[in-house]
Amino acid sequence: MNRGQRGKLAMAAAALSVGLLALTGCGYVNAQQTSHQYAASDGIRADVGPLQLRNMLIVSSGENEPGRVIGAVYNSSSKDVKLTLKGAEGSQTEVSVKKNSYTLLNDSTDPATLSTTGGKAGTLVDVQVTEDGTNVNKPVKIPVVDGTLKEYQQYLPAGSTPTGTATPSETATPGESTPSPTASH
Repeated sequence: MNRGQRGKLAMAAAALSVGLLALTGCGYVNAQQTSHQYAASDGIRADVGPLQLRNMLIVSSGENEPGRVIGAVYNSSSKDVKLTLKGAEGSQTEVSVKKNSYTLLNDSTDPATLSTTGGKAGTLVDVQVTEDGTNVNKPVKIPVVDGTLKEYQQYLPAGSTPTGTATPSETATPGESTPSPTASH
């Protein structure tokens, strides 16, 4: 091998090693997304003593209207625990969670409902979360949604109507116009 060939070979090896360093260095410079925990849904996650709250949110038709709390509550302790949620204006609801088990508030026949939400859809409301097993008390910001999304309509408290939905009198078939209330026949 002559001097020119060795130089080309050295340049190719250097280029290859720089390329490999650039490819493997991305994980060193950028944080791994799989190691960052986050709430991958509309609801939030929080831990209160032995309780793990997952995908928690409040479904309500308005700020001063009742709101149903939905999500999952996991109890990692060896005794039954009562979860208390205190919202705006003294509204409060309680949920029993069995030891080493979970409760799905979405499926509950006894819905966890706050008498007033304290926030409009799209906002976060302050809720004081307490569990009676270890008496841990923690403020948590829980998002409020309304019934405009079909998947949340079934969780609106009884007697509530979804905000932002059209009533039959407000809807027109494509190509038709809605008659004016002052039109004469």
